Amino acid sequence: MRVMALDIGEVRVGVAVSDPGERVASPVCVLPAAEVQAGAKSFKRVLEDWEPELLVCGLPLTLAGEEGPQAERIRGVAAAISERTGIPHVFADERLSSAEAKRSLREKGYDEKSMRGKVDMIAASLFLQSWLDERTRR
Repeated sequence: MRVMALDIGEVRVGVAVSDPGERVASPVCVLPAAEVQAGAKSFKRVLEDWEPELLVCGLPLTLAGEEGPQAERIRGVAAAISERTGIPHVFADERLSSAEAKRSLREKGYDEKSMRGKVDMIAASLFLQSWLDERTRR
């Protein structure tokens, strides 16, 4: 089964996918949040290209592991995307995934401006990989 991760932000949505064996997560692209939420052609094309059977949406928890107002917003957006696409969704803890993605890109020589379009898809691949690894351990 192929799984697709969505790092849902207010401006952009990072997209990552797993291999069909659910072992490795790979970054795919970053799309404007409005296009993803509206089910625009760009998002439909990504869904058609990868044919995911499950969406793993990043849930922003506080460092204490609690949900705040941002998590509530993400839950609503994820439910709407799932309903519109007909693809079920689950949530994965995305704490610190963006910070880790930025650190990784800085190590590769990217500056803030050049990494802007990449952070979200890298973050999506990081929390998807953690989610996949957790499932393997069960």
